[in-house]
Amino acid sequence: MSTTEITEIVREKYAAAATRAGSCCGTPALDHVSPITSNLYDAAQAQGLPAEAMLASLGCGNPTALAELKPGETVLDLGSGGGIDVLLSARRVGPTGKAYGLDMTDEMLALARDNQRKAGADNVEFLKGQIEQIPLPDNSVDVIISNCVINLSGDKDRVLHEAFRVLRPGGRFAVSDVVTRGEIPEALRSDVLLWVGCLAGALDETDYTAKLAAAGFDGISIEPTRIYKVEDARDFLAGRGLDVDAIAPQIDGKFFSGFVRATKPGATATAGRCCG
Repeated sequence: MSTTEITEIVREKYAAAATRAGSCCGTPALDHVSPITSNLYDAAQAQGLPAEAMLASLGCGNPTALAELKPGETVLDLGSGGGIDVLLSARRVGPTGKAYGLDMTDEMLALARDNQRKAGADNVEFLKGQIEQIPLPDNSVDVIISNCVINLSGDKDRVLHEAFRVLRPGGRFAVSDVVTRGEIPEALRSDVLLWVGCLAGALDETDYTAKLAAAGFDGISIEPTRIYKVEDARDFLAGRGLDVDAIAPQIDGKFFSGFVRATKPGATATAGRCCG
């Protein structure tokens, strides 16, 4: 598929998810329990947040719990969806900080802004746009987070270069994403990626590291947070006519949710700014 076709498929999927999560019946964005998107946030984090923000979560990790956000920082969430990670970030950076959410889907933006209103978050702003063309100036944010959205892009190099552009020197790239490890037969890769919801395909960890380095980042690391076993996808794969026991050795443990860290070289993110 072309990048444009991938973008439209992702847009349709997330528009439907936003409509479902924002319905009067409080319906989760997905119609099934997924080992990928479930149990990402604890009760303390959920407390005080609109239920719709939790219901609309389609991530595979919890970047706000790992990004070590500091009071006064400016944070950008790429592909912010219903806004849960933006609202959690806003709490961590406090009233002197700012949390931006970027999304291309009108339905998700409407849901996120409604969740912002319900949460009473004044230090939050949701922007419409694509993660391949971030509508913010150069050197304008301290931290970029994302929750399993970069893997949906058909032009990941452009996304990473844009992330590098908008980060201040010393700024941090701290995202959750679906990553692969080792060789996976192409026919099986497409089936498993469909199961994890990564329409454009997840990067192998070595490719991810290389693309971050090519964009200019250093201090790159990828830490697995959830490793998916073939048993997690047994029903799905069997339903597609595959012999799960036969293919297990080829894919077991080779797909994982990972926390990807990198830094834009230069001064610390707060050095030289007006607030000292």
